[in-house]
Amino acid sequence: MKIIYTDKIDGLTPQNLEGGFFVGWQKKVTPAQHLGILINSYKAWVAIDEATGNVVGFINAISDGVLSAYIPLLEVLPTHQRQGIGKELIRLMIADLSKFYMVDVICDENVQPFYESFGMFRHKSMILRNHE
Repeated sequence: MKIIYTDKIDGLTPQNLEGGFFVGWQKKVTPAQHLGILINSYKAWVAIDEATGNVVGFINAISDGVLSAYIPLLEVLPTHQRQGIGKELIRLMIADLSKFYMVDVICDENVQPFYESFGMFRHKSMILRNHE
């Protein structure tokens, strides 16, 4: 299996995003909404399975374009995890965001060691979730 990494998302369709993203989310995200997230992001990278043309992983960032950026989503399909796809996506995104003073990620404790391996450190945060 060959994986292609690209920040060119203009050719993607919702059909390229089917396959099981947002596992365990209380509020489901449709493939059409997922495409909207990628299109409307400051920056997005996708990992595409060359054989199928489908996205198997993605990362996005939102930013003011001057000082700060936030990485809200990094996901790899369960069938493609533990193959280095997430590591490559975060590496590409951090390189793209290197000009910013602040690059923030809010994540669950069990994945904090993953982000620490890229030079990030633990910090406090506050969140609000609308599950309705």
